[in-house]
Amino acid sequence: MPWKNQSGGPWGGGPRGPWGSGPQSGGPTPPDLEDLIRRGQDKLKTFLPGGGSLGGRGGILLAVALAIIWMASGFYRVDADEQGVVLRFGKFTQITQPGLNYHWPYPIETALTPKVTSIRRVDVGMRVIEDPRRGTTMRDVAEESLMLTGDENIVDVDFSVFWLVTNASMYLFNVQNPEGTIKAVSESAMREVIGRNQIQPILTGARQNIELAVHDLMQKTLDEYQAGVQITQVQLQKVDPPAQVIDSFRDVQAARADAERVQNEAQTYANRIVPEARGRAAQIQQAAEAYREQTVAEARGQASRFLQIYGEYKKAPDVTRRRMYLETMERVFGGMDKIIIDPSTSARGGGVVPYLPLGELGRGPQTPQTPGARTQGGGR
Repeated sequence: MPWKNQSGGPWGGGPRGPWGSGPQSGGPTPPDLEDLIRRGQDKLKTFLPGGGSLGGRGGILLAVALAIIWMASGFYRVDADEQGVVLRFGKFTQITQPGLNYHWPYPIETALTPKVTSIRRVDVGMRVIEDPRRGTTMRDVAEESLMLTGDENIVDVDFSVFWLVTNASMYLFNVQNPEGTIKAVSESAMREVIGRNQIQPILTGARQNIELAVHDLMQKTLDEYQAGVQITQVQLQKVDPPAQVIDSFRDVQAARADAERVQNEAQTYANRIVPEARGRAAQIQQAAEAYREQTVAEARGQASRFLQIYGEYKKAPDVTRRRMYLETMERVFGGMDKIIIDPSTSARGGGVVPYLPLGELGRGPQTPQTPGARTQGGGR
């Protein structure tokens, strides 16, 4: 296939190639054979005896000198950021590595040395304008940047593609205009990816996914073309609605952001309140279960105690009754003030002598006591 001036070659549009009207670009310029012969003859005449006339021996020396010069013209150098592409009568033969190399002199073989390590850039939807007075400015190209989304909205997308050459022979011979092809493929891939997505994720959180999808689609397409290039990065520069509706769209975005903020605040409040309510409910439930277990255990203990007492009662009823009576009196009168009166004194008519409650004066006010707490007679 033909290629442009940057790649060079025997079939290019410019004056190059072994059959073109001039030397081939991209490699060392081959010398003009007739001019070399003429200059060699002129220099040789100055060294020949007899006024510069050529005899048989002089012709041989001239031919040898010209042959040496012609063979030496096959040396060429490939820089560290280049690859050498050798053509034999215009047909690709081999790729040479950086350093000093040799090929058969022109017109048998020629060598091209395209750069393969420098990263190149293609902008789509915008143009960088260098102005010495105003500096660098960007100009929007609407016919490239306006794209249709999957939900039938229009979005303005500016992006850049970074690429480098990986195979010099493919790059030179398989694609006529590599940079133009990469630009066309990148625009087509971006339109396809944008057409599969809706406008909202495109404008907000799907930028990285879009860049990766466009990168993979471009690399796949260029590999099918055998272009010999590698896409290193796809970088979105600007993703906005069209300029005619951008103000209204920003108002909608602000309202949507407010709605999301309120929703997030409500969700935060719910995340705080719900666990607290669940914790209190669990606490109440655990307390109820503990109270139930305590009540059941106490009831079972009282029932067991009653059964044990009842068993002892059946064995000795009088002893058990008296024991129960004494335990009850001990429990009732254990924490009370008591007055014990001798029954014999009361029987002789002595009665009860009133007394001053000195003990209660030291203790201060007491809670009202139930009637019968202090007995004046008849106590046991």
